[in-house]
Amino acid sequence: MPDNPKAAVILLSGGLDSMVVAALAREQGYAVHALSVDYGQRHRRELQSARDIGRRLGVTRHVELPLDLRQFGGSALTDDIAVPKSGVEDDAIPVTYVPARNLVFLALTTAFAEASGAGDIFIGVNALDYSGYPDCRPEFIASFAETARLGTKQGVEGRPFTIHAPLQFMTKADIARECHRLGLDPAWSWSCYDPAPEGIACGVCDSCRLRRKGFAEAGLTDTTPYKQDMTG
Repeated sequence: MPDNPKAAVILLSGGLDSMVVAALAREQGYAVHALSVDYGQRHRRELQSARDIGRRLGVTRHVELPLDLRQFGGSALTDDIAVPKSGVEDDAIPVTYVPARNLVFLALTTAFAEASGAGDIFIGVNALDYSGYPDCRPEFIASFAETARLGTKQGVEGRPFTIHAPLQFMTKADIARECHRLGLDPAWSWSCYDPAPEGIACGVCDSCRLRRKGFAEAGLTDTTPYKQDMTG
């Protein structure tokens, strides 16, 4: 057994999905330890949301880790590349993909979990209504769990980590419904990749479009203010 069996580490970006996952972990009785990564992302506004969510959910510990991926670039979120605004392209990995982001972040989350004596890791990846990122697929999560078992003291001692991805097979509408059921205000979270100069969500990047579509399909109100509608 892990040293702290009712502790779970959450990768808390500040987005809708990570907020819902953190609330689900809390609902299941875990003491939530949150990890947010300041990787030089264009939408650093999400870090403030992560802090707010952590405070509202009463997390046990919240670590904000600096890791400047702008040194690498290669993504519209970390480099001087325009964020697409014309809609989600099917069967293509968009330029907002950050090279190996979830691979890097899950490694860091696992290190935090092992240092915290926790055996459970929660991540808000989704493989249905998403932007086509390869590191959101269930086969990646399963493969990483085996890597963590092989590459950690806790794993080789027979106490492997359980990686929870409760939103893996949900649509964005399903996630919006969970947000509502859990009593969360959508506006606590931040999804926009390219915030408008006045500090509100652009409304038309891939992330905004997927989020707004989900709430619309669920028949629920997204309380987040947006600069543009999805046709503008």
